[in-house]
Amino acid sequence: MLSDADYSGNGSGARRARKRSSGESPGDGQTLRSSGRQNTTRVKRSNNPPPGQSKRKATETEEEDEQAEKKYRKCEKAGCSAIYPVCFASASDRCAKNGYTSRWYHLSCGEHFCNECFDHSYRSHKDGYETFASWRKVWTSNGKSEPSLKAFMADQQLPFWVQCTKPDCRKWRQLTKEIQLTASLAAAYRCGMKVNNVKIEGPDQCSQPEDLRVAEVSESWWHSMLILPPLLKESPAGAFLSAYYPDCVGMSPSGSPCNVSAAELRAEPCRAVQPQIPGLCPYFQPFYQPNECGKALCVRPDMMELDELYEFPEFSRDPTMYLALRNLILASWHKNCKEVLTAEKCAQHIIVRGLVRVCCVQELDRVLHFMTRKGLINTGVLAVKQPLLPERYRSKKVIVIGAGAAGLAAARQLQNFGTQVVLLEARDRIGGRVWDDGSLGVTVGRGAQIVNGCVNNPIALMCEQMGIRMHKLGERCDLFQEGGRATDPAIDKRMDFHFNAILDVVSDWRNDKSQSQDAPLGEKVQEIKKNFLQESGMQFSDLEEKVLQFHLSNLEFACGSTLDQVSARFWDHNEFFAQFSGDHTLLTKGYSVLLHKLAEGLDIRTNCPVQAIDYSADAVKVTSSNGSQWTAQKVLVTVPLTLLQKNAIRFNPPLPERKLKAIHSLGAGIIEKIALQFPNRFWDSKIQGADYFGHIPPCPEKRGMFSVFYDLDPQGKQAVLMSIMSGDAVSAVGDLEDSEVVDECLKVLRELFTEQEVPDPLNYFVTRWSKDVWSQMSYSFVKTGGSGEAYDILAEDVQGKVFFAGEATNRHFPQTVTGAYLSGVREASKMAAV
Repeated sequence: MLSDADYSGNGSGARRARKRSSGESPGDGQTLRSSGRQNTTRVKRSNNPPPGQSKRKATETEEEDEQAEKKYRKCEKAGCSAIYPVCFASASDRCAKNGYTSRWYHLSCGEHFCNECFDHSYRSHKDGYETFASWRKVWTSNGKSEPSLKAFMADQQLPFWVQCTKPDCRKWRQLTKEIQLTASLAAAYRCGMKVNNVKIEGPDQCSQPEDLRVAEVSESWWHSMLILPPLLKESPAGAFLSAYYPDCVGMSPSGSPCNVSAAELRAEPCRAVQPQIPGLCPYFQPFYQPNECGKALCVRPDMMELDELYEFPEFSRDPTMYLALRNLILASWHKNCKEVLTAEKCAQHIIVRGLVRVCCVQELDRVLHFMTRKGLINTGVLAVKQPLLPERYRSKKVIVIGAGAAGLAAARQLQNFGTQVVLLEARDRIGGRVWDDGSLGVTVGRGAQIVNGCVNNPIALMCEQMGIRMHKLGERCDLFQEGGRATDPAIDKRMDFHFNAILDVVSDWRNDKSQSQDAPLGEKVQEIKKNFLQESGMQFSDLEEKVLQFHLSNLEFACGSTLDQVSARFWDHNEFFAQFSGDHTLLTKGYSVLLHKLAEGLDIRTNCPVQAIDYSADAVKVTSSNGSQWTAQKVLVTVPLTLLQKNAIRFNPPLPERKLKAIHSLGAGIIEKIALQFPNRFWDSKIQGADYFGHIPPCPEKRGMFSVFYDLDPQGKQAVLMSIMSGDAVSAVGDLEDSEVVDECLKVLRELFTEQEVPDPLNYFVTRWSKDVWSQMSYSFVKTGGSGEAYDILAEDVQGKVFFAGEATNRHFPQTVTGAYLSGVREASKMAAV
């Protein structure tokens, strides 16, 4: 059996019989080591002794064996391969080095320290005790794990290992004890490099063989023999996680001070303060803080997610190494999201002593690939020069149908992974239901333009990558009655309370109701309101009733439908999941600038409406309306829900009944917009810098007709207002000419601003999404009798060949560009994994 200090090639018996003169850890180019996995045993001489000498020779042999047993002692850790360990510490003058000690302390296969060095630090009368006691005090103050002597040795005494950065070498070298590893040293290290990183020793230090123990780290059994998990020092995640015990999130308590004491955490159970990191976008909050919950795209830094446990089951018992690497990667990405995050960039920040650093760097690739595939890092509008994933993750060819946010997100991800992608779009433009108009002097979104909740929102990420500033929308929204009078904020507040109380009663009602007992949301709202007024004896004033109608019109705007079509059980199904928090913002440059950046370099074929998808064979065949055909291993369908409901694409074989039922259980919501450019900002003196103002409907029948007006130039240079038509107002304007809709809107504005002249607009547009042949809708909702589960069913692939994305496949974030984008990222990940 080879020892920590032996290497193959010489007579192993001879090396065992000779006592080593030094137990110092060798530096570059010195003796190879191995813990020796093979099962070697001592073999006694079998030559017969001369007559008369047998008894004496037998006695001498037994004495030699006893002396040998005293001279060497194997590690007592069950399963450890090192029969003849070497002490790495050499802390005591009486260090056993590679000789005999009464006990070996095991840190890993190939890393041990002797009992003499243990005593040197552990015994209070020994010279090393003061150093250990000081370390223990810091560890106890900052950390949660036991400050054992083994932890001290692993954290302070083990030598560092570093990998040569020359592409044709990449060998691992053990540094001498006095050298401290830093990120800059790891990034620049070459074999034989001196501490000052300038002088190179010898002609070719890279030719020196690598320590044999390094190869053993790659073996499956090595990690299981590790006594202590790696705790990183100087991790980029440290700035994000200062409120956590470092050793609970993969960092060393000796190098990562916890800024919040356990007593403070116990005293403030609701405390969830985000750390302020210079230069970091405030919308980047990838980690939950202690006592924080319910935030979208956020991870617990001290716990593995379910998909992580599924991908890395070997870390389920002790996730420390995985958490250390994942947290480091996430933090590094959010500190610089404008460049591809590579394993080489991350590896230099893995600062931990011992051979476990080799293990961490080897595992880094797997974790990085997983997080890249999931769209947690290396995502957004990032342009790449080399495929981000190994070949095994790449499909040969994928066809994406629809160049909206979902299709572009999936195509960008897949192409970055290294997959060949063709994107087919029916329109003569990309963007789908994102369509920006610049004809009024500012960018106005005919479709989406507002970001609801920016914290961890991928839209905020893409804006950061492109250097685009979003305009934060203020909370103030004054409500004006026809006649020009401003509504008392107290009345608005009171009716907002009653409105939310009605919805709370709806929530209580549905708790014990089955899907077959569903009812229209509008019907339940009126029923609850009527019962409340009867039981309480209250009566809403005429103005209070109108303000309530205003709030109901906002609910119809959110659902994209009149309330008599919306499920009372599942109207807010997505609120059961963590949602995006933080500022609501206006994309003053529009969403299109982001989607066009996503589209750069993609193979997009416009004016190609897809007519049929045949997935009956191994390859999927896609046919357009002009007869053109394409084949691929996988196809992603991102068309709007309405087109699936109206069978605009023929599937062969037909889609499963379960999916068809889900398709028809969702509603295709419609809202329309109007935007007007005026010669002056007549509203400024009355609105006083607010981003929007509300219009109280004169009667329930007018609910949803221009209920809110948005100022689309918050800087005040252009005079452009945009308003919404929702609920019954959509059908009311459906047959009107654009000019007639504008006249109706001007009537409302002139009622709201009676004290001054409201000029005719210089220019305007009115959207007609209901008549757009390639969308026929705005966004989805759950119809009465339907279920939020339908979104998940729509997202299911068929036979691993036909995949689906779009806002109507995202149960967590439906109705939004963010949801559509994330559904594309999700499907790209699925296609890469299948």
